[in-house]
Amino acid sequence: MKILVCISNVPDTTTKITFTNDNTEFNTAGVQYIVNPYDEIALSKAIELTEGGKGTVSVINVGEASNDPTIRKALAIGADDAVRVNASPRDAYFVAKQIAEYAKDKDYDLILTGRESIDYNGNQVAAMIGEFLDIPSISIIKKLAIDGDTATLEREIEGGKEIVTVKGKFIASCAEGVAEAKIPNMRGIMSARSKPLTVVDAVAVEEVAKIVKYETPAPRGTVKLIPADQATELINLLHTEAKVI
Repeated sequence: MKILVCISNVPDTTTKITFTNDNTEFNTAGVQYIVNPYDEIALSKAIELTEGGKGTVSVINVGEASNDPTIRKALAIGADDAVRVNASPRDAYFVAKQIAEYAKDKDYDLILTGRESIDYNGNQVAAMIGEFLDIPSISIIKKLAIDGDTATLEREIEGGKEIVTVKGKFIASCAEGVAEAKIPNMRGIMSARSKPLTVVDAVAVEEVAKIVKYETPAPRGTVKLIPADQATELINLLHTEAKVI
């Protein structure tokens, strides 16, 4: 089995988010970057599926040279090789097109992504790649099992679960439950240094969307505690101050 896993380079979850250039650009100063946690889940599942010589796992990232340490971590976790499309990932459409262009003639049996990146939370790339490659796309899966040429996937839906079966090549975005994220060991870290990381040029892609401005959430206001026996006062405040009733 030949698997491609798409990984994103995202700010660490403890990062304090600020913006520059009149709130039109993310301020990267002092930011520590990591492999997108949902992509780590996808990567861990790919490694599980290919353990024991059952296949190979490649990772792909759209980004600049500064992303290489993050890609090397994915190699340390267990990927066999990596590809970086040398371009700034300006939006989901651009990223999906770059990955699809690279993958279209590589004959991957399966492509996995995380459900979303934790910086933009768009949940768009997997479906777009599926459309570009004309293969089935299954979003936000919780379980994945493969038997021969048939895959069985489980998704959570309102009020229950949805079981999907797919034959042949497909792409899926992974959520919690698909696999436990793996922690690289010393052997993996050492071997990652010599694993191939290929850099390819980006293809030209039409700009279909542009970020105009970022805004941070408004600061939280003060909290008023109302005694349980003062329901009338609570209702009055909800009506006159909070204005939610």
